[in-house]
Amino acid sequence: MISRRAALGLIGSGISTFAIGRASAADYPARPVRWIVGYPPGGATDIIARLIGQRLSEKLGQQFVIENKPGAGNNIGTEAAINAEPDGYTVLLVNPANYINASLYANLKFNFVRDVAPVASFNRVPNVMTVNKDVPAKNVAEFIEYVKANPGKVNMASSGNGTSVHLSGEMFMSMTGCKMQHVPYRGAAPAITDMLGGQVQVIFDNMPSIIQHIRSGSLRALGVTTAERSSQLPDVPAIAETVKGYEASALFGMGAPKNTPKELITKLNTEINAVLAEPDMRKRLVELGGDSLIQTPDAFGNDIKAETDKWKKVVEFAGLKVE
Repeated sequence: MISRRAALGLIGSGISTFAIGRASAADYPARPVRWIVGYPPGGATDIIARLIGQRLSEKLGQQFVIENKPGAGNNIGTEAAINAEPDGYTVLLVNPANYINASLYANLKFNFVRDVAPVASFNRVPNVMTVNKDVPAKNVAEFIEYVKANPGKVNMASSGNGTSVHLSGEMFMSMTGCKMQHVPYRGAAPAITDMLGGQVQVIFDNMPSIIQHIRSGSLRALGVTTAERSSQLPDVPAIAETVKGYEASALFGMGAPKNTPKELITKLNTEINAVLAEPDMRKRLVELGGDSLIQTPDAFGNDIKAETDKWKKVVEFAGLKVE
């Protein structure tokens, strides 16, 4: 760490502050990096962080230590990261809850778009529109007709109020005029159990938790929520092929507190993009539902803004608000 007096002396001798920053970036990281994940261990979000964190630890010679801080719909972990020292030694696993919560929660103590420094995107993971086998519809168009012909009889399950699973369904209703009864569960597992039992008819679940049931034939996939088809389910159309403009994927990445030095963000972005390009990592991310998404910090920042604006419209349509 260079002192203020030493820095002023270097500037006076003709060495720029940029050179100081560049030297710091060359030595970074000099100690372990704290990586905050706003969910418990073991879920898809946590797995992505641990996969990438392990490779960064190996490449950079310092541990990227995953710190799980669940609670308040991901907000506890996010607030801890945003309020950390902007020195490159605290980063955040950015996930769909960050974009949704910006309009879902009325009294957040932070503004995510303003207070996070985008570092790097990781991947986009589709949800899958999936129905119970007793639902006669074999595609999205037939499902829309079925719902409209049976008002009040179709129950839409989700893993909880305000989740991407819930809001993917709300977006579908807003864009098609379908009216379904939302049934929130405490997580995907009990929702899928009731899907299999026929108590609920449709769910827009995260691909990793539902794909085994689709492959076994116990549930039927009608569409994926990404704009394009998924390589994991190549025969399942994108919902957008029927409902033009529909897109509700889950975008993951890394953020840091605002004012984190640009040189450190650039170094992290370069190293992460190299990890994402590795064949083994690309294969593993595809298994988790989404191809590697390699781009600059600015491009990821633009995606964060676009996702936040998109989900705000859905939250407002559904009339959702958490105090």
